[in-house]
Amino acid sequence: LDQDTSGVMVFALNRTTCDQLKDLFEVHDIERAYTAIVEGQLFPASGTWQSYQYEDKQYVVHDTSDATQGRLAVTHYKTLATSKRYSWLQVQLETGRKNQIRVHCQSAGHPVVGDKKYGARTSPIKRLCLHAHLLAFQHPISKKMLRFESPIPPDFHRLVPNHSS
Repeated sequence: LDQDTSGVMVFALNRTTCDQLKDLFEVHDIERAYTAIVEGQLFPASGTWQSYQYEDKQYVVHDTSDATQGRLAVTHYKTLATSKRYSWLQVQLETGRKNQIRVHCQSAGHPVVGDKKYGARTSPIKRLCLHAHLLAFQHPISKKMLRFESPIPPDFHRLVPNHSS
């Protein structure tokens, strides 16, 4: 998770499990879903953002269409509700690049609320409005399917009150 993103995280208790979990993430054999509150209203209301992303010397990630300049980043989004100023998005990662959701939202012209690093103009609840609410995967050793969910922060509902999760 990005430093200011809340929600579900996974930790390995030993090196073998850690390496196997890294492999799951690398081949994208893991389900990750996020909730984001973004500035404005998206059109179309759902879709897929795809670009190549690279990090500059100041540790800021950028989008590019040039495959030789970055690594592929694919983000699926769906607008679940809107208010006058904000949209409530469900976001699923197909890839997992650093700051991927934040960069894609910025590039689409709808930065994540509270994200000063990537262009947000507002921060009404004094935090980044990005939350990892679901993580599901097959345990690399036991092979048991695991599913972890984290409740949406209550302050998100103040920004888009007509949403029910």
